[in-house]
Amino acid sequence: MILTMNSIALFGPRLFRIFPCFCRSSRSFSTKNSDGGEMDDGFMRVKNGGEMDDKFMRIENGGEMDDGFMRIEKPLSEAWGVSNFDPVSDENPDSDNGIGSSSPAEFLAGKGYFDNMRLDASRVLQILQQDCPGFSTKAALDELQIRVSGGLVREVLLEILKTVNYTNKERCAKLGYKFFMWSGQQENYRHTVNAYHLIMKIFAESDEFKAMWRLVDEMIEQGFPVTARTFQILICTCGEAGLARRAVERFVKSKNFNYRPFKHSYNAILHCLLCLKQYKLVEWVYQQMLLEDYSPDILTYNIVMCTKYRLGKLDQFHRLLEELGTNGFSPDFHTFNILLHLLGKGNKPLAALDLLNHMKEVGFDPSVLHFTTLIDGLSRAGNLDACKYFFDEMIKLGCMPDVVCYTVMITGYIVAGELEMAQGLFEEMTVKGQLPNVFTYNSMIRGLCMAEKFEEARSMLKEMESRGCNPNFLVYNTLVGNLRNAGKLKEAHEVIRHMVDKGQYVHLLSKFKGYRRC
Repeated sequence: MILTMNSIALFGPRLFRIFPCFCRSSRSFSTKNSDGGEMDDGFMRVKNGGEMDDKFMRIENGGEMDDGFMRIEKPLSEAWGVSNFDPVSDENPDSDNGIGSSSPAEFLAGKGYFDNMRLDASRVLQILQQDCPGFSTKAALDELQIRVSGGLVREVLLEILKTVNYTNKERCAKLGYKFFMWSGQQENYRHTVNAYHLIMKIFAESDEFKAMWRLVDEMIEQGFPVTARTFQILICTCGEAGLARRAVERFVKSKNFNYRPFKHSYNAILHCLLCLKQYKLVEWVYQQMLLEDYSPDILTYNIVMCTKYRLGKLDQFHRLLEELGTNGFSPDFHTFNILLHLLGKGNKPLAALDLLNHMKEVGFDPSVLHFTTLIDGLSRAGNLDACKYFFDEMIKLGCMPDVVCYTVMITGYIVAGELEMAQGLFEEMTVKGQLPNVFTYNSMIRGLCMAEKFEEARSMLKEMESRGCNPNFLVYNTLVGNLRNAGKLKEAHEVIRHMVDKGQYVHLLSKFKGYRRC
């Protein structure tokens, strides 16, 4: 679908004045490149004309394709303090909203307190493992005479959560709930909402959906707020079970949903659904919001515009952009970021420059995020000259590139087969104090392999480890895959053995086709 940029009717008079860059470009936001061919939407091709392994553009989180727009959604998510749902690490016992009623004295106790807490958790888990007919788990736990705290509850429930699998899920749900009930009955301790979240996650992993919903009801009866995180857990689970729509309907009608810091519950729900990439549900909730006569604000517009872009409904994206201006809203930090992404991927550097200048005129100083978003889009469009121009322009304006920006530039050069340019930037970033991250190293290793510099690629793996940057599975997979493709099976096996010896990603060995562990 083509997005025209010279139509006043499409953007409306107000937005036409706001974005002078749109009226100066007669070409469309395009899925065509300058040669008239289809522009590759994230699946870049290397210079030799062969199609590059699409894993190069994948991110580690679930193997999802990073099409560049994740750079738009992530800051929009983080701006409101809700990150992508992590089933293990998202509970923070040290926060004011922590999962227990730990006192300041406990935290002042330091390392000794936490060592004792973990020892108590280990003793609890040993008791739970003995659970069977005729064995009184409650009596055995009482005999331990341990002090129940938020940290202890978290430690025990997390350990149970980590062990859930297909064969033991029913038992894990049973043991988790037994401990949850017992600990909630102990003197001087009361479960908080995050403790409920952990047992809900155990139920979710164990496919105990009815029990999970009963916990939500219990939370409400106990006077706990049903938060955005509760919503995330339920939608993640119900989405897999095909019940997401029903769960959302319940939240839309709920009077107990604590939607702070959002303006109203619809924004909180829309925001959570965006984080969870439930784009169809975003559309449905937005329609319910309008039917209930709730007026969208700038956050609503940004979320729904992201959704329309994701779903390829670019005509609706433009109507929302027009409506935003008609209803008296001005673009914010995130709106500008979305538009820069579109201009970058559409290979419109002049229009992007106009928009950046306009941002400064209206008091929005473009940040490193805005420049990175634009450079990333232009890189995907294959316009490395424009990437270099905006990279230099960013520095001239006193906006120093961070590791993400350097990585985007390096990746663009690697994809284009410009290894020397990538190496120059790699050296520059380290000199300027920007430490390469795992994705920077992955790009460099890929580039060295493409240039058949396999020993240098293996050396870079050792270098990143020596600098304290632990390779993820993506890095190992990149190196092993290229070594194998080059017929260097012995070297590939050595890399895998090195990974195994370090005790990393052993559970993913089957991903290396044909690997036999000696």
